[in-house]
Amino acid sequence: MSDIRVEAASASYTVHVDRNLLASIAERTAPLARKISQVFIVTSPEIDRLWGAPVRNGFETLGKRVTTLLIPAGESHKRMTTIERLLEELAQHGADRDTLLVALGGGVLGDMTGFLAAIWMRGVPFIQVPTTLLSQVDSSVGGKTGANLAAGKNLVGAFYHPLAVFADLDTLSTLPPRELRAGLQESVKAGVIRYPQLFAFMEQNAEAIRNGELSVLQPVIEDSIRMKAEVVEADERESGLRMILNFGHTVGHAIEAATGYKQLLHGEAIGWGMIAAVRLAQSRNLLDEATATRITKLVHAFGPLPPFEAEAQHLVTLTGSDKKKRSGTLSFILPTSIGTVDIVRDVTEAELLTAVETMLAEMRTANAVTA
Repeated sequence: MSDIRVEAASASYTVHVDRNLLASIAERTAPLARKISQVFIVTSPEIDRLWGAPVRNGFETLGKRVTTLLIPAGESHKRMTTIERLLEELAQHGADRDTLLVALGGGVLGDMTGFLAAIWMRGVPFIQVPTTLLSQVDSSVGGKTGANLAAGKNLVGAFYHPLAVFADLDTLSTLPPRELRAGLQESVKAGVIRYPQLFAFMEQNAEAIRNGELSVLQPVIEDSIRMKAEVVEADERESGLRMILNFGHTVGHAIEAATGYKQLLHGEAIGWGMIAAVRLAQSRNLLDEATATRITKLVHAFGPLPPFEAEAQHLVTLTGSDKKKRSGTLSFILPTSIGTVDIVRDVTEAELLTAVETMLAEMRTANAVTA
């Protein structure tokens, strides 16, 4: 087992990475909570059928009353209407201040459960049990929670950390290959922005990683978590350094919004967003051609990135709704080498439009080759 500590300003907790963790989650969680009156497992019907029983049985063995709350899978359900329904269900089942919430599932479900925990009776404890690669390497760590609005992604939310994170590698065995590849884009991001050794490892072992071989996948997961833990420890509330975690996300979020969150998985949209950021960095002479090629090649190594329909100008307009916009300006994270990035705050609309147009042209070319 690997235990990775997160020592943020407002909370400290451990991320456990191992196989066969689910059955021991209840026993490991009990000492962390002041008191647990009852447990609510928030999950999707599919994940509940696959992995719900060992988690539920563990808490019941400790004598806890366990209720399962179901959310349909998918980004389209990450809305305030879902949060309100879950709040009503908590009330109907008598949830109190000593209630423990368990987020069992992927990133969307983890974000929503964390937000639910943050606002129910002004805050109750919760744990993260991420079952997708993307949620294990990224969204379950760092305390960001929230829901989407029609105006933009994650515009409603709170910084609220879990008591612990349990990343059971066995849950990845049922993950569709496309989901696995999409999640790996967040690890590519981690390598580009801060961990050059992770980037090189992924280059050298791309095929085995893509095939889900745990001997190479586990160190990728662990390094991705370590990188994020370091950044969160240094800047919990995204006032400076933590902004680098947004590499590829500004354009990526715009792509998701433009396609109604239906055509691409989150990691796939981030992959295209990273390519757009690379082209923007090149246009500013921040990144040399050889390094740009290494980054885009690794992004595509965990593809194929699906094509999508969107106009360049529409994508640029949508970036203006991104939650990372401050004081009327939008910051972009642009790579300068493998392992270092700049936070750039003076990108013009014309510059961004050119970078997005270049990314879209590359997408169409790649699609034409594979068609």
